[in-house]
Amino acid sequence: MRIYLGSDHAGYDLKNHLVTWLTAAGHEAVDCGPHTLDPQDDYPPYVMLAASKTAADPDTLGIVIGGSGNGEAIAANKVDGIRAALAWSEETARLGRLHNNANVISIGARMHTEAEATHFVELFITTPFTNEERHNRRIQLMTDYEKTGELPPLPNTTS
Repeated sequence: MRIYLGSDHAGYDLKNHLVTWLTAAGHEAVDCGPHTLDPQDDYPPYVMLAASKTAADPDTLGIVIGGSGNGEAIAANKVDGIRAALAWSEETARLGRLHNNANVISIGARMHTEAEATHFVELFITTPFTNEERHNRRIQLMTDYEKTGELPPLPNTTS
C-alpha cells in the first residue's frame, strides 16, 4: 500500500522511523517532508501535502505527525476528501478506520513512545472500514456539508 507521510519538527524523528518501518513491511512510504530538521518549521505545508496526495490517490492512506497531533489533524482535515483521525490509543486508531473510514491518521510524537505510535499505525492500516449503512450515512452527511455548506437536517425529536 502507498502511504503518504508529513510532519513538523516535533514529528520528524517518528516520521523517519515510520518511513523505514513501513518500507520494511512492504509498503510504499512517500515522505512529504520535512527532509531536514528545522525547529522553526511550520507543519501545514508538509501535512497538507501528504493529505492532498492521499486524497488524489485512491486506495492510499496518510500519516501526519506533530507534537500533539491536534494541529496536524486539523490541517489535514482542511483538504477536500480527507478524514483525518487523531489516534491516542489502540481503540481510537482502530475506530478511525472501522467507523469513520478515515484515510489519514494523526499522531502526537510527544504523546507516545515510538513503539506505541508504530502500533497505532499498524492497527490503522490493517483495520478495514465496516461499510455499514449507518457509518456510510454519517460520512455522507459530512461530505454533503463540505460540498454545499448546508447543515444536515436535525433528526426528529420530541421534548
